[in-house]
Amino acid sequence: MSMWVTYEPPHLKDGSWADVRQEAGEYLIDVFARYVPDIRDCIVDWKLLTPEDMETRVGLTDGNIRHLDMTPGQLFNERPLSGWSDYRTPVEGLYLCGSGTHPGGEVTGAPGHNAAHAILNELDPA
Repeated sequence: MSMWVTYEPPHLKDGSWADVRQEAGEYLIDVFARYVPDIRDCIVDWKLLTPEDMETRVGLTDGNIRHLDMTPGQLFNERPLSGWSDYRTPVEGLYLCGSGTHPGGEVTGAPGHNAAHAILNELDPA
């Protein structure tokens, strides 16, 4: 089983993720246990991957799986930046897809699907 927590701060106000890793993991299990009371009896082992871990292990800046913050200035026609939101770039034949493009991360495949449609529409605009 996996539990995915989004929008965790990459840097803590006091201390580091290494300092609170155990406490944060226990807290998340406690929250889950409110809805699945026997969950602790089912857990053999658990591991909390922090934003620092995600940056170190897979190169995600600040551990952000979305590559960019999901803020008004980086959503919809502003993602990844103004003028590039249709998956095309100023370089002919170069397209963007992935977590940094609309609609963002989470392994939905939507950015790749949308980029493929942009390419197909350009190849056959009918």
